[in-house]
Order: sequence, then structure tokens, then C-alpha cells
Amino acid sequence: MMQPDDKIYVAGGNGLVGSAIVRQLRKQGYHHIVLRSHQKLELTRQADVECFFEAEKPDYVIDAAALVGGIRANAAAPADFLYINMQIQNNLIHAAFRQGVKKFLFLGSACMYPKFCEQPMREEFLLTGLPERTNEGYALAKVCGSRLCSYLYKQHGAPFISAIPANTYGVNDCFDPSNSHVIPALIMKYHRAKEEHLPSVELWGTGKPLREFIYADDIGDGCIFLLNHYEGEEPVNMGTGEEISMSDLSRLIGEVVGYQGEIVTDPSKPDGMMRRMLDSSRLLNMGWAPKVSLREGLTRLYQWYLENGPACK
Repeated sequence: MMQPDDKIYVAGGNGLVGSAIVRQLRKQGYHHIVLRSHQKLELTRQADVECFFEAEKPDYVIDAAALVGGIRANAAAPADFLYINMQIQNNLIHAAFRQGVKKFLFLGSACMYPKFCEQPMREEFLLTGLPERTNEGYALAKVCGSRLCSYLYKQHGAPFISAIPANTYGVNDCFDPSNSHVIPALIMKYHRAKEEHLPSVELWGTGKPLREFIYADDIGDGCIFLLNHYEGEEPVNMGTGEEISMSDLSRLIGEVVGYQGEIVTDPSKPDGMMRRMLDSSRLLNMGWAPKVSLREGLTRLYQWYLENGPACK
């Protein structure tokens, strides 16, 4: 079990998930948190990472650092998403192992699962098929990071674990029009439509695909739970157990934003996977459960967007 005085290094602590982990750590009484910005520590440089670990000697490490982006960014730069993420995670995992940390938690992604995966997706389905081509580089890197943790546990008994969160959203999300994920993209679209009094908004695809979303602060809470209660070779899914169609998600975001126009689907545009949901029964059966409903999370995120404006990009 982590103690309040333990030194906890959160890699990527300024990002969407990393900042949520930091908030939850502080909320739960952990006060010795180590953070380094990208400018202060370049995680792709092995020597720099090893020097940092030798100097700081963290007790626990949570790896929430990654090059991330939407479909367009992943499809345009697969080499970057593979190489940079492999460098970051390999350097962190290797340095933490050499340093003998008490526990290391690696955060993966639901896109690690095969494109044509049985639903809901269970942990044993990893590597049973090919990933979605549009984000293959990122997915392959995340699979390798999770497997390296598993192999260190299997070969050395090292306390290295990994979690696979569902689609994540929340405070500090990316609101860059060219690089955002679906929820911030829809919030921007419906906010603009409300401000400009547009009669309708177009939703790509049929609106039928089903997706699962988890609020970032719930991931932070789940990470702390795993560090305190789980040790094992297998990765652990982290989701809500609830899914929503893209049409219903759009209507819900429209309600939260206050947009009263019509939402029109465009079936000529691609739907992507028709269903993508994690089977999180392993984690839920341990006694953990998410706390933030989708409506509440969207309301929090929209309020944050209104308060931060251009700073969200």
C-alpha cells in the first residue's frame, strides 16, 4: 500500500490523464508528488531519464506520458506515434526497473485491441488480431509497453502492472480543431452552432456506433486503486461498463451546451468500429467503481471550456 510520504512520479503529469491522476493523489492525501514538464525532462532521451531516476529515486511511478492525437494526426504520422511512444515508455520502464521502484503502472489504450475484436473486449483478447490501421503505430507502441511490464513481472517478479482505460475525456482535454477527440470536437461544434444560431449541425456517420467513455478523474482514482490493490502479469481494463450511441452522445452534448437546433447524421461519412467497449469486470470485481456519470462529466468539461477558451487548445 502506498503511504502519504511515498515519492510518486507521474510522467505526463500535465496532460489530460496525468493531471487527473495528480488531482486524485492530492485529494487522497499523497503529498510527495514528483512532476517534470517536457521542457525540464525529455523522456525520449534515455540518459536524461536514467539521471532523473538516479537523482529522484521515486518509490512509485505512473506512466501517463505519451504522444497522443486524433485519427487525422495518427494516420498522418504513424512513424512518430510508434517511435516517440516506444522511446518514452522503454526509457521509463527500464530506468524504473533498474532503480527498483516499489511499483510501476503503465497506462495503455483501448485501441490496443484488434479492430475486429469480440465485444465487450476482455484482457485476453489482446494480440488476437490486427489493430485499426488509422492508429496502428500508437496501438503497437502501447501493446509493447504493456507486454514489457508483463514480462518483467513474469521473468523477474517485478511489480510492474498496466491498465487499459476506455475512451477518456475531462478537464485539460485537447480542443484543437485539427487534433481533438470526439467529445471535445462535438463540444466545440455545438458551442459554435449555439453562438451563431445555426439551425442544424452535421454528425458524421449514421450515429449508430456505440462507445464507452470514462472521466479522467475516475481514471486517476482507478490508478491509485490498482497501485494499492493489484499485482499481476495481466493488464486490467478500466471502464464504466456503460455505452452510448454516437447519436445519443451528440444529443446529450447538445443539451449540456444548450444547443437547440437539429442534429443531422451524414451516412456517407465513415462510422468506424460499430461497437467498442471494455469488459472491466476484473477491476469492478476488485471493488473499484467509477464515480462520475457521463452527463456530470460533460457538464464539468463544458464549464472548463467556457472558462479557459483559447487556452484549451
